[in-house]
Amino acid sequence: MIRQVVAGGADAILTSYGIARRFEAELRGVGLILRGDGAATNLGTPSDGSASTLFFTVEEALRLGADALVVTALPGSEKEESTLTNLARMTREAHRWGMPVLGEMVPGGFNSGPDLRGAPAIALAARLGAELGADFIKAPYADDYAQVIEGTFAPVVILGGSKGSERNTLTNIADAIGVGAAGVAIGRNVFQCDDPAAMTAAIVAVVHDGTTVDDAMALLPTSA
Repeated sequence: MIRQVVAGGADAILTSYGIARRFEAELRGVGLILRGDGAATNLGTPSDGSASTLFFTVEEALRLGADALVVTALPGSEKEESTLTNLARMTREAHRWGMPVLGEMVPGGFNSGPDLRGAPAIALAARLGAELGADFIKAPYADDYAQVIEGTFAPVVILGGSKGSERNTLTNIADAIGVGAAGVAIGRNVFQCDDPAAMTAAIVAVVHDGTTVDDAMALLPTSA
């Protein structure tokens, strides 16, 4: 999967400590954004899968050759205070070493309702991440994404969320880029595709070249 995404032209890969260690050779040549925190599982105690614990340090990220760290914060959820504290602490420490931080700002948590997934809530979360020092922001997509972009002073990239159709994903990306988003951080909508390399190439074309959704779709297998 890593080889396919790299072949598709990804600028960087956001991944975990274990993957970064095991697949160092495959990751060489692209940027590495290391996840510094972790999410709960649904094994045993019911959970929304929300991140709340810092697992790895800035020094460990540096030893792996990471270019940036990512930390998740969940304003509006029961874990708001702990995750915002995580983001602030990690950012303070990372900046001592000159390492940038990506703040993944998810209002209400990953299973939040529609009231916390509209542009006003996402804009507030994105601005909060920037206020806490994050160098760039990863935030969910919503209609009227211009509110999110205009509401903060840090670059914003959209997260992919649950697996959807290729056309819908590319349309959302094109809309976000059109109003000033700096890029994307896409997971399942790439690695769950039939052809991850082609989907990566289609996303790269939209983000970097301003390719239309129809022309980007032409890069995918006909089954898409």
